Amino acid sequence: MSMKNLKIVFFLLIGIITLGGCQPTVDNDTALSDVQLLLEKYVIANETKNIELIKEIWAPDDNITIFGTESDEKIVGWTQIQNTFIKQFESFEETYISVTDQNINLDKTHNTAWFSEILNYNYTLDGQAKKFEGLRFTGVLEKMDGKWHIVQSHMSVPYDTMEHPK
Repeated sequence: MSMKNLKIVFFLLIGIITLGGCQPTVDNDTALSDVQLLLEKYVIANETKNIELIKEIWAPDDNITIFGTESDEKIVGWTQIQNTFIKQFESFEETYISVTDQNINLDKTHNTAWFSEILNYNYTLDGQAKKFEGLRFTGVLEKMDGKWHIVQSHMSVPYDTMEHPK
């Protein structure tokens, strides 16, 4: 093999080794759009009582956690979370959720995201219209096997919208 051919082979091998070690990159806009879409699916799943969509949204792990609006509401693990949504879907009718003030952030690797948003949650329970206005919804998402999943969330009711003892 000539010296010229040897140099070409050497540089091709270096290029292949270098490119082979690179991870595919996802730009910030794509990752943000993917997270935003997942959060939209969360709203749609609640409005349509779609437990299959809830399964796609939440990580199927035993250590995921939801802190709800009740003082003792801590739901841990996929099974408890699924059962909570099923119970809610059986009780609530005519659910409508609007989202404002959404803020999504990503880590440098685009594999972890955290969000905050305000929800107005309207529904019917036992024939009576109910609403939570200004619910604060925050959480953490993780990208697993190329798909985003919620791994932790917290929902709280602002103090000034709650009924307080007099």
